[in-house]
Amino acid sequence: MMFLNMVKMIIAPLLFATLVIGIAGHGDIKSLGKIGIKTIVYFEIVTIAALVIGLGVGHFTQPGAGLENLTTNVSSTYMDAVTAMGHSSAHTSLRDLIIDIFPSSVVKSMAEGNLLQIVVFSLFFALAICAVGQKAKPMMDLLNSLSEIMFKFTEYVMWFAPMGVFAAIASTIGSSGIGILRNYVKIVFSLYFALILFLIFIILIVCKIVKIPVLGLIKTLKDPALLAFSTASSEAALPKAMEQMEKFGVPKNIVGFVMPTGYTFNLDGSTLYLSMAVLFATQLVGIDLSLQHQLIIMFALMFTSKGVAGVPRAALVVLAGTLSSLNYPLIGVAILLGIDQILDMGRTTVNLVGNCIATIFIAKWENEFDYEKMNAYLESKDI
Repeated sequence: MMFLNMVKMIIAPLLFATLVIGIAGHGDIKSLGKIGIKTIVYFEIVTIAALVIGLGVGHFTQPGAGLENLTTNVSSTYMDAVTAMGHSSAHTSLRDLIIDIFPSSVVKSMAEGNLLQIVVFSLFFALAICAVGQKAKPMMDLLNSLSEIMFKFTEYVMWFAPMGVFAAIASTIGSSGIGILRNYVKIVFSLYFALILFLIFIILIVCKIVKIPVLGLIKTLKDPALLAFSTASSEAALPKAMEQMEKFGVPKNIVGFVMPTGYTFNLDGSTLYLSMAVLFATQLVGIDLSLQHQLIIMFALMFTSKGVAGVPRAALVVLAGTLSSLNYPLIGVAILLGIDQILDMGRTTVNLVGNCIATIFIAKWENEFDYEKMNAYLESKDI
């Protein structure tokens, strides 16, 4: 917990400084709109791919079939928690989601770790700096210094990463127990198989398009991915991931814009998990969904999964709300709640890796990916 708190205190100043410098120092404000549109288009295409893979693997492995015995072991505490989830949501409409993007207080946004609100404030701050011109140079110098300091700060915090990783894994095993996997092996295997399949698919496609080495990308993402997996926290790995992407050749402005935006609009791991979890929950109680009904549910999940990154057990909240609105039993959600920490480790890792890969793709799409910087970085690491 101490390690996670140390990481969280880095994020707001690092993100603010990096994004403002990237945009204001770039000088071409018009390109920001293009980057935004391209980013959203990419996010939606990848989200559809995640949903399709989740559905495909769910039909192939049938994770909820033949597990009726699990329903008798669900505690009343879990059922009460899931029922409460079914009556809650992160936002009630598209209007609420859009309004929530704009912060009433940037200090509050930073305190709460609301990444998208920090991004919006940083965008307007950068635009104002560009409009002021030369008079804003002292502020730019200050932010450049802040950015360098925060990256050095990140290095210091990462010295504690091995202890943080060990403690996180020990806590997971201690609370859930290794034995729990025997009862839920089919669910866990199905999800991790789908997540790995998605990562292989997206990594190979992007590496082919951008023309970057697959092994080099994997080794670059290894450290932040391990942090995300062991802590089940995207925030814990975000500073390290941003640093790695800049070293890999992605410009600051693209890293600073795409990655935090992705934690609202590009939760690939959570989206894939939701598509499979819907099948699990319905298969468990013997409901056979038609293809048309599945597509309708997936379309609904594309919207309801947006903007829930800051909600505790966000994926389960969305799943419970979706099943409740369709009058389906919530027993499947209660079962998943019992092993959510183990499942969350996988989907959080894919969320992080998916957003890292997004920065590379958008940089290439904008013709701003720095191949020389990438090659120099890979050579320095003997990759």
